[in-house]
Amino acid sequence: MVGSAAMDKTITVTVRPATEADLEALGQMAGALVRFHHEADSRRFMLSKGVEEGYRRWFRQELGNAAAMIRVAVGADGRVLGYTYARSEGRDWNMLLDEHIALHDIFVDPASRGARVGESLMAAFVADVEARGNARAVLHTMVSNERAQRLFAKYGFRPTMLEMTRG
Repeated sequence: MVGSAAMDKTITVTVRPATEADLEALGQMAGALVRFHHEADSRRFMLSKGVEEGYRRWFRQELGNAAAMIRVAVGADGRVLGYTYARSEGRDWNMLLDEHIALHDIFVDPASRGARVGESLMAAFVADVEARGNARAVLHTMVSNERAQRLFAKYGFRPTMLEMTRG
């Protein structure tokens, strides 16, 4: 999730599994998420040429993967307002993590921020985790993204690690 000023607006949001018809919007939003991170710290976060097309290809592949969970938040007009991308992951000895669900991406279109779209996406993500019988979900967020951290805390996430980068 990317921070922005709070807005007073109410919109109707439906969260549903992503489909092939959502791939264009997903690619654009994933590209915006990558650029947000890259602009915040270009020495840590890479930005590759053709990032939107790369994400469209990746998400197309993931739509058929039972371990993947791609959800979109859509407005009353059917426009994609945001998305989450998560996967069931096995035991990871490097990270000292037992089986878990990793929330890799959450993004809300800037024009829809402040309208509880992120909360709708997080509520659906938590419901997906619980429906799969997992108690453990893990995500990463930039240290400076305090707004996202507040959202994650509201849904039961707590800080456990701090990544440090040299170079």
